[in-house]
Amino acid sequence: MTKKLTVLQTLPALHSGGVERGTLEIARALVAAGHRSIVVSNGGRLVEQLEREGSEHITMPVHRKSLASLFQIRPFRRLLEELKPDIVHARSRIPAWIAWLALRRMNPATRPRFVTTVHGMYSVSPYSAIMTKGEVVIAVSETVRDYVLTHYPACDPARIKLIYRGVDPAEFPFQYQPSATWLAQWQQDYPQLAGQQVLALPGRITRLKGHETFLTLVSALRAQGLPVHGLIVGGVEEEKRAYLAELKARVADMGLADNITFTGLRSDIRDVFSQCQLVLSLSTQPETFGRTVLEALSLGIPVVAWDQGGVGEILRACQPEGAVTTNNNAALEQAVVNALNAGPRNKPVEHFRLTDMCAETLWVYTGMSRHA
Repeated sequence: MTKKLTVLQTLPALHSGGVERGTLEIARALVAAGHRSIVVSNGGRLVEQLEREGSEHITMPVHRKSLASLFQIRPFRRLLEELKPDIVHARSRIPAWIAWLALRRMNPATRPRFVTTVHGMYSVSPYSAIMTKGEVVIAVSETVRDYVLTHYPACDPARIKLIYRGVDPAEFPFQYQPSATWLAQWQQDYPQLAGQQVLALPGRITRLKGHETFLTLVSALRAQGLPVHGLIVGGVEEEKRAYLAELKARVADMGLADNITFTGLRSDIRDVFSQCQLVLSLSTQPETFGRTVLEALSLGIPVVAWDQGGVGEILRACQPEGAVTTNNNAALEQAVVNALNAGPRNKPVEHFRLTDMCAETLWVYTGMSRHA
């Protein structure tokens, strides 16, 4: 019989985002397998869901990027001595430093095993190197694995475990259709989308997401006579409001006021994607994975994106014709036209399943526990 584990995951907070969702997904899988799941963070709106799904949450200020966080090392060590977890899994740099320094003062023969997940291609520095200190270092894509091997040669390749993020086909079912109530509200809120081919660019409002390229693309396609409408789906943080105003001014200057819609942050991305003919990913820097791309493909919505980073890996496996040489605007335009002409995808995604991600991660945990 498999030993029941206690796994403690730690990250800065539980507000929103890919790291947070991944934490909840693994927490849910641990509970389903009969293990004890604990998450340590500074809290946030996802704590309620985490606890509702059977995990425990402990609030600690493990989020501050300052020397003051060093004061959390001793309380964190006391917590570990009390809870006696089998595994400590750090998903971000400050919590990783706190956990690693806490573990160093504990008995190597009995202390928890230490796992890290490299979710991002952080700036290369001794500060970021903490994410390569795990006894197992989980990389969320080949892109991330290559980044670690290139920039942190002290990290033994044997310690790196590639575990792709995954999508739940029950949450993003192929050919999904929203409820009549949702659809009526959507049509009432956005009447300008009627009769248009809707192109979505999901992601927070930041210069890294390629909004300028998106506007240029929509303008070029409309100049060809195509009835396309650009849907920019994503929230804006306070410090990015000036950039949002800049984008809206640019929309007006380009004469696209009737052809671009900003939805703001949406929690119903599945329903939103279902009303789009195409989803794009045009980030100016390679993404470590590309969860929204995978979610769209799972629904049967085609994707066109720059062939780089984790997004490129997903497209090469699932829809290679959607991968476009980075910054080749002419090729991007043609790929979009081709995708619109081809219509919806005719088969569901067969790769990057959430069940695989969870099973592989729990296999890491149980394997480390057996060799403790």
